[in-house]
Amino acid sequence: MSISSVVRFETAGGREVLLRPVTPEDYEEMVGVYASTRVAELAQVTWWDDAQKLAFCRMQYHAQKAEYDARFPEARCDVILFEGRTAGRIWVGRDEEKIHMLDVTVLPWAQGQGVGTALILALIEEARASGRRLRHMVFILNEGARRLYERLGFVVFEEVGGAHLHMEWRPESDKSVSREP
Repeated sequence: MSISSVVRFETAGGREVLLRPVTPEDYEEMVGVYASTRVAELAQVTWWDDAQKLAFCRMQYHAQKAEYDARFPEARCDVILFEGRTAGRIWVGRDEEKIHMLDVTVLPWAQGQGVGTALILALIEEARASGRRLRHMVFILNEGARRLYERLGFVVFEEVGGAHLHMEWRPESDKSVSREP
């Protein structure tokens, strides 16, 4: 991997966040990142053992990757590194009109430390500079994420299937963005 493929950001507190492209060697870790988003849901599936839950998460990860690869073949999927450890992943697709945050997952240990905010603010800056909209889908029950996106200037423009909110940051409705949580 070339040094130029690594992207650096800083949290509001000055802590370094790195992004580097996902490689095939990251497969197990990326399945684990995906699985972290399903922990509460799978805790309710008491008739499956851990191996069955992991197999389910592998299958779902493959389905998600296939969908993103088909819809956004040029998308970039990065490992989020914070304090020298994998802290999640971010998957971003771009076209001439929009930047699509396909997936952003910050692992529980790194949440609340400004990692997600730093990444989203960088994408807002890219959207602002290019005059494009920035879109993301938020699980309807994820109130913390919804509050974060709204604080950063995103608006809900549609509900999708009763399970997700489609949110968008628009250059034409740009307002000053607070870096504070």
